[in-house]
Amino acid sequence: MKLRVSAVQYHLHTINSFEEFASQVTHYVKTAEEFESDFVLFPELFTTQLMSIGKDGSKKALSIEELPSYTEKYMELFKSLAAETGMHIIGGTHIIEEQGKLFNTAFLFYPDGKVGEQRKLHITPTEVKEWNMQAGDGIHVFDTDKGRIAMLICYDMEFPEIVRMAKARGADVLFCPSCTDDRHGFHRVRYTCHARTIENQVYVVTTGTVGSLPTVDFMRGNYGQAAIITPNDVPFPPGGIMTAGEINADMVITGDLDLTLLYEVREKGSVTTWRDRRTDLYTDWS
Repeated sequence: MKLRVSAVQYHLHTINSFEEFASQVTHYVKTAEEFESDFVLFPELFTTQLMSIGKDGSKKALSIEELPSYTEKYMELFKSLAAETGMHIIGGTHIIEEQGKLFNTAFLFYPDGKVGEQRKLHITPTEVKEWNMQAGDGIHVFDTDKGRIAMLICYDMEFPEIVRMAKARGADVLFCPSCTDDRHGFHRVRYTCHARTIENQVYVVTTGTVGSLPTVDFMRGNYGQAAIITPNDVPFPPGGIMTAGEINADMVITGDLDLTLLYEVREKGSVTTWRDRRTDLYTDWS
């Protein structure tokens, strides 16, 4: 089976209304639609752009606690775009509130109106200290008409155990929405994405925010690049990169994933890392 994926290098800048946000999102979705993509991925925390709108005409940004007030509009926008285009849209991540607690949450919007949800499982020190973010309590996989996928949010990709669990449950493509503010953070996520493709013989599609939100604390710096990452074996590019965007550019990348190639390398590749795991020595997460 083959599927086409697009990933958005979302440009953060100050806006004045939700309509501006919706217009920018729609532009990226329509770009992916023109390439006839099956999936389009937005980055982590890109909805913090809504905080720059401020409140009652004030130039002061909204607080992170106020961002969930846009959840209903965010959900309606992405549901309508998925239905209109027939694509599966991973709507980056958005901050939701539940019983007074905040969760950094990825959503998968199906063309038929169904919505899948994955909360971030590993919370960075900044998210805990500055935003009092809470951790999700489980990994989920999602069936689509193009195969089984999972969504691992940024820091989650740095923990091989949770990715192993997603693969053990049948995920062949991992979508990694990310948000990093400098080269160090970017390369931590990027290098571990490569490691996860090698360990589990899966595809990883990742992207990050670019641009800046001058009025929003902890979103002033963004260093991002989208990439479609493959295992390192003969059927794939030697460096494990199918395609990648220009660093910190406002753009959309697109590429085709062939799931048949994954099944082939798992059986008779140069290495067979998934098959050769030593479950007699360490836990089999299946």
